[in-house]
Amino acid sequence: MFLFITMIFLLVAIFFSLARMVIGPSIWERLLALNLISAKTILLLAVYGVYKGNIFMLDIAFSYGVIGFLALILISRLVLRGGRQK
Repeated sequence: MFLFITMIFLLVAIFFSLARMVIGPSIWERLLALNLISAKTILLLAVYGVYKGNIFMLDIAFSYGVIGFLALILISRLVLRGGRQK
């Protein structure tokens, strides 16, 4: 029951981070919200894997974390260099 409540709270937190990403005034606040969504999704996948007793969900969470980190680094570099305006 505790893990189910934790998953519900994580989904609510993801929703609030998504709302912050939509209304964020600057690109950096939107990237920060994207990073928060990625981290909370990793937590959600890990908690769900423990809840269902599926060890492979932890592997998926780890892979998603690595891919999310690399994507955030690439998007940040793109924004710093001016994006498509060059």
